[in-house]
Amino acid sequence: MATLPNPLPKLATDPSGRTLGLQLPPGRLIDATDDGPWHEPLLWHAEKQAAPGTWKALGAPAARAGLLPVLVDAGGAQGGVESWELMPGEMSYPGDHDAAELLAEYWDDVAEDELDEEAEPFGAQWPGLAPAASPTADPDTRAAQIADSLTDGTRARLKDPRLALVPARRSADIPAAIGWTGPLNYDNDVARLCTILRSWEDRFGIRVVALTFDTLTVAVAAPPATQAEAEAVAAEHFAFCPDNITQNCPDTLEAYAKGLIGEPAWSFWWD
Repeated sequence: MATLPNPLPKLATDPSGRTLGLQLPPGRLIDATDDGPWHEPLLWHAEKQAAPGTWKALGAPAARAGLLPVLVDAGGAQGGVESWELMPGEMSYPGDHDAAELLAEYWDDVAEDELDEEAEPFGAQWPGLAPAASPTADPDTRAAQIADSLTDGTRARLKDPRLALVPARRSADIPAAIGWTGPLNYDNDVARLCTILRSWEDRFGIRVVALTFDTLTVAVAAPPATQAEAEAVAAEHFAFCPDNITQNCPDTLEAYAKGLIGEPAWSFWWD
């Protein structure tokens, strides 16, 4: 996967991050992958739990240094991020794929096994991309708000959220940049899913906010405002992560779409 120059090695000799214009708390550099140590750090994360305000304080300065923020859960059943079976060497580059083509491909694959009443009001044919929505917030401001809500108990909080910094071109690329394998049973090249996240950045102002071993949470600056808009987005969610509908309640696209209206965060889980 093509990447920008990685600033993280500088933190090995300057843990405070001052040479990068940062003031970092004590933290760890992670280079552990499923195949052993990576040739350079994949991410840095703080040793202490993230608190409300942490994202806002570090996010913008880190971005200027070429690092993007994301919360990682260090307290899941699978352990911390160093135990997540990261596979950066297996990832392609998100810019090498087309979101519309990928969603149509995923939809067709799901149609063979899953499409029935779950897909109402759509049938077996891919309905196409949802139109862009009007933003209700600045994307980075919304991301900071959702990050705070995951650390203060407003939303179902992560067990042990740590602020991480990742060298990535854009927020949508974060999962591929670290070789995240949460959707491994669905697609072993998460860069393909990151292509769709890029499209959602452009159309809905999303930012990747949190990762666990197998879940992804994004902040949404331009959520759908009507049931029709939400159903079009729900179709993309079904193609992107069918487990969100087939293994959860509500278990139809129409019902799932109702929960997307005005919702400032989307979460995805792959079995």
